[in-house]
Amino acid sequence: MLKTLLGRQLDRFERTWSYDASYLRRLLAANPVSVLKFGLVSGMAPRDGAPLGAVAAAEIAATLSEDCGPCVQIVVDKALAAGLAPEVLRAILDGNPEGMGREAAIGWRFARASLDRDLATTDPLREEIVGLWGERGLAAIALALTAARLYPTLKYALGYGRTCTRVVVGGEPFAPTPRGGIL
Repeated sequence: MLKTLLGRQLDRFERTWSYDASYLRRLLAANPVSVLKFGLVSGMAPRDGAPLGAVAAAEIAATLSEDCGPCVQIVVDKALAAGLAPEVLRAILDGNPEGMGREAAIGWRFARASLDRDLATTDPLREEIVGLWGERGLAAIALALTAARLYPTLKYALGYGRTCTRVVVGGEPFAPTPRGGIL
């Protein structure tokens, strides 16, 4: 029963986002309870603690650190559906903080510094985030950063990772900068 229910959810997910979830189906066949738990953990990031641009930038930076294809596309598609402007998304994908706007640039810089373990950059950005959006904002960005790495990591571990592809942003193909640019 659980396998059937989760299979239907995967069907809906694939249709909604035009995404191949074969790797999740493989996991479902092996252990349905693990798919349920994985879904709960990956959905841990509260979306309302920080501005959309900051959260999306952190998610994209994190996803690009693990993948540069379909996983990035789904993060971009979800950000577009939530209302983030295509030009902001292109700047995030290009690693261009000047084009992102202030909120997205803070989220992106914080994510990149966190991923690089650059405490000299991360610590002041963390303070800035808390000053702007409070502890809830910091939690939203930190959890988005963490959760965004789960899907591509699982996908590659199960043997479904492939080469990089162009990402479509607002109907136009765009080649992301590897790892979302540099700090």
